[in-house]
Amino acid sequence: MKRRIIKIDEEKCNGCSACAIACHEGAIGMVNGKAKLLRDDYCDGLGDCLPTCPTGAITFEEREALAYDHEAVQVNMQSRKETTCACPGSHAKTLSHQFANNFVEKKQTSQLKQWPVQIKLVPTNASYFDGAKLLIAADCSAYAYANFHNDFMKGYVTIVGCPKLDMVDYSEKLSEILRNNEIKEVRVVRMEVPCCGGIEQAAIQALKNSGKFIPWQVVTISTEGEILND
Repeated sequence: MKRRIIKIDEEKCNGCSACAIACHEGAIGMVNGKAKLLRDDYCDGLGDCLPTCPTGAITFEEREALAYDHEAVQVNMQSRKETTCACPGSHAKTLSHQFANNFVEKKQTSQLKQWPVQIKLVPTNASYFDGAKLLIAADCSAYAYANFHNDFMKGYVTIVGCPKLDMVDYSEKLSEILRNNEIKEVRVVRMEVPCCGGIEQAAIQALKNSGKFIPWQVVTISTEGEILND
């Protein structure tokens, strides 16, 4: 039968896996670092995966394809769930249960508002940016500062990066985000190490490039997890 189904441009795909996570039917998987439509009959053609793709690699096409098979999807998803939950041995199961019991009382609510979070992957124009307070954070800061979610991410849209590992100047991407969206405030959280200066300078340059007056601040975290300035 001829029907609407997704098409993935592997040349545009950057391997972020956002589409595979967004697909509730398990129709998309990651193969050799690229998103791939695994089976036609798993794709319902509704396109939940489209808005998540930061590179525009996913589109619709009309072609001959197997009809969407809801029962096959249910069997596939149940099989995935069982495989994910299965532990190879009783010792692993015991450790898993102990871990869950130890942390159930300490569990905190995630303050993450959107996905993806990496600066390289986020779109430059998205609905979640409009009217938002923006947190630009160095990757390491969330690991160094224990209460990062509640003290820094709460109430903010969070994007993260490491200029040293990514070997890129974020200022152009950040400038586009600030120009294209109504950002109310910018907060930069960086580590005290010199390489983190890159993310601070990129944010400052982006604020200048935007041509807008946006309140901003920089918070520096020590390698011991202490706030050095606020």
